[in-house]
Amino acid sequence: MTAEGAIAVVAGILAGSIALIGFGIDSGIEGLASVVIIWRFAAARALSERAERRAQKLVAVQFFILAPYVAVEAVRTLAGRHEPDVSLLGIALTAASAVAMPWFGIAKRRVGRSLGSAATRAEGAQNLLCAYLAVAVLAGLVLNAALGWWWSDPLAALVIAGVAVREGLESWRGGDCC
Repeated sequence: MTAEGAIAVVAGILAGSIALIGFGIDSGIEGLASVVIIWRFAAARALSERAERRAQKLVAVQFFILAPYVAVEAVRTLAGRHEPDVSLLGIALTAASAVAMPWFGIAKRRVGRSLGSAATRAEGAQNLLCAYLAVAVLAGLVLNAALGWWWSDPLAALVIAGVAVREGLESWRGGDCC
């Protein structure tokens, strides 16, 4: 997921696509969430309810970091009528993510249920969120490329921001995301 995020951010910067940049940052957040889950299940914390809550909060905070940045940049893009360039790399990357990420998310959520870990389920939900976001970003990129609907890119970014807030709140409260 680190490569996916780096590629998305670079492709987003090159094309001027805030949705693609937001998607890449979200992918980096997924990678950080994986590190949080590894930390959570280290030997000393394997049975700790306190570590479980801390892991859930760390996953939630990552969503809360993403949302305002993407929302502000999307609004600035819309207000300034900044038209992103076509990104064939972004289209290919988001299409691949839309197909692959559900598999990872479903597997992690199953593991989380079997371990009784809401934090692990939330981390798996981030993969599902990535798939949903990939579809939204892909739609924005394709509409921009095919029809010249430049505003579809920042609208896709606003979807990312809104979903990130919702998922962050769910994780903070200890519920399952998505």
